[in-house]
Amino acid sequence: MLYLDNSATSFPKPPCVIEAIGDYLRCTGASAGRSGYKSALKAAKMVFSCREKLARLFNIKDSSRVIFTSGATESLNAAIFGILEEGDEVLTTAMEHNSVMRPLRYLEETKSIKIKFLKTDKYGALEERDIEEKITEKTKLIIVNHVSNVTGSIVPLEYFRDVKKNAFLLVDVAQSAGIYPLDVEKYSIDLLAFTGHKGLMGVTGTGGLYVRENIPIKPLKFGGTGSISEKEEQPDFFPDRMESGTLNTTGIAGLNSSLDFILNKGIENILSHERKLSEYFIEKINSIDDIILYGPEETKKRLAVFSINIKDRDPAETGFILDRTYDICVRVGLHCAPSAHKTAGTYPKGTIRISFGYFNSFDEIDFLVTSLKEIIKT
Repeated sequence: MLYLDNSATSFPKPPCVIEAIGDYLRCTGASAGRSGYKSALKAAKMVFSCREKLARLFNIKDSSRVIFTSGATESLNAAIFGILEEGDEVLTTAMEHNSVMRPLRYLEETKSIKIKFLKTDKYGALEERDIEEKITEKTKLIIVNHVSNVTGSIVPLEYFRDVKKNAFLLVDVAQSAGIYPLDVEKYSIDLLAFTGHKGLMGVTGTGGLYVRENIPIKPLKFGGTGSISEKEEQPDFFPDRMESGTLNTTGIAGLNSSLDFILNKGIENILSHERKLSEYFIEKINSIDDIILYGPEETKKRLAVFSINIKDRDPAETGFILDRTYDICVRVGLHCAPSAHKTAGTYPKGTIRISFGYFNSFDEIDFLVTSLKEIIKT
């Protein structure tokens, strides 16, 4: 099997992730933050270690501001529902995932929030001047997808740093965390939503949200935290304020280990490898006349997430042939981002999405390209 769907979830995982999960299940097993016996304290120490590594990765000063969630979708929902109130104004882009669009549309209907969209080109590139013109004193929240899960295009976060006025900046880094250097201080990011199972190489069901100090955010969930249990009111300190219920300690054990792998390899080295793969793929795919490539060709403006189509062919048909004939895994359709596809001109059928990861190789790209050429000939 040739796996090329790393934008959905990364595969394979580093062996250390599987070992860490197995070790936790065999030797620890306890719930973190709920008891004082040795295995529970061991679990709590591991969770704290993972929080600290995430803080290091994103240059977060206080690791207690990192909240564990089930993934980027929950993180984005926690931020959006926790910040926005009746009549608030939001500034975002047409390249956002439905994890942003659906909460916003719901609040537009139920809380009369005002949604303003920034101009982009067909691949998601922003106009810096348009940002300055559309941000007002009324703008409560700016939401931006750092890297498109459709075209792979990178949004320069420095565009927002100096012009956001009183607005809070929420950045969705589902596609870039673990691959691209991210610094919440450098870019003045107020809320950072990430998932643990893509570029961070952990398992599904893991993710998190960074919340800068003094951000007035309401919890998405209320319940047990293992702290101040004598009170029936939600704690007002982090991370407990935002972490009700039992954490996915098994998944966090895997994420804790995958972060070791990433920090040891170095983000710069991971990014360099994926850019080399991207350059090679773009060169090969541009040699095929019947292939349409969506997104920037300059690798400094994108990550290794590619949308393509074969002229006059349904992407679903091509994806089916790649799977059944060549055992190549890609994702076809709208990728939970219909607005992005409308912007790219690929709605309603969508595209064939090919997304490379750290463990992919040049030989695998050759096999993919050869397979696509054979499909075109049939």
